Amino acid sequence: MLQLPESPRVKKSLASVETAYESCRQVTADFAKSFYLSTMLMSAEKRRAIWAIYVWCRRTDELVDGVEAANTTNATLDEWGDRLHQLFAGKPQDDFDVALVDTIERYNLEVQPFLDMIEGQRMDLYRNRYETYEELELYCYRVAGTVGLMSTTIMGIDESNQGAPWNRNRSPYLPEKEAVALGIANQLTNILRDVGEDRARGRIYLPMEDLARFNYTEKDLMNGVVDDRWRALMKFQIDRARQVFVEADRGISFLSEDARWPVWAASMTYSWILGSIERNGYDVFSQRAYVSTRRKLLALPVALIRAKVL
Repeated sequence: MLQLPESPRVKKSLASVETAYESCRQVTADFAKSFYLSTMLMSAEKRRAIWAIYVWCRRTDELVDGVEAANTTNATLDEWGDRLHQLFAGKPQDDFDVALVDTIERYNLEVQPFLDMIEGQRMDLYRNRYETYEELELYCYRVAGTVGLMSTTIMGIDESNQGAPWNRNRSPYLPEKEAVALGIANQLTNILRDVGEDRARGRIYLPMEDLARFNYTEKDLMNGVVDDRWRALMKFQIDRARQVFVEADRGISFLSEDARWPVWAASMTYSWILGSIERNGYDVFSQRAYVSTRRKLLALPVALIRAKVL
């Protein structure tokens, strides 16, 4: 578990920028092994920035899903938002903040995606059901699509074609829509993988309209019923998630050359979780879908080829 923020009244000497980034690296390596593997394909400067963003996102998530989540209120999230504004004013309060403040300054990040993520966590305070996919999509944007927006600024875009006469007056394409799609696709995958865990917390993230479409009830889900109705429902959800991955992948070629390989690797390995769910017979109640380390490593050369030719 990450240490949550101390009271602003507590004064202490903060870590150096180098030490702060190392702390973020350790947290990322410990809590997000697959993601960490992908970041190691980036340049040293870019991966450090991504680690700083990851740690802030994880700390934000732990406010509503961590061990102290029962004590989190709207006021807690308001205070976290106020602290965020302090970070964007260059005022860190702890060692992790030091790294993020440096990243904000280096890459001129926008505050809005961070604020949107806080609003996504706020949704978890008062919602545990989503009636439509459109409602769920908004939630997915806030808690994950925002990460795509934060990260795209770090990744950079390919401006190699701007030298052509017909492109000199044209702004390079910024694949923000595709970056958001990748975050949403990842979150949809998380939702499908974690149905069993979420039901234990009284949460159902599958749209209720989709359950009704396949005549599968909330009671069935809470009882972990795996039958033809459930398999059809899960196939429908997996097909939707895969389509969002396809949309996301269209934006990778617009990223800077040194960012394409890690993004392809991350997209491929995460989407493979969907295949693992299928191989488990859509049973996400008693089996956890995952991609083995061996398969992740095997993905790297394929991802590199895609980064070079697509």
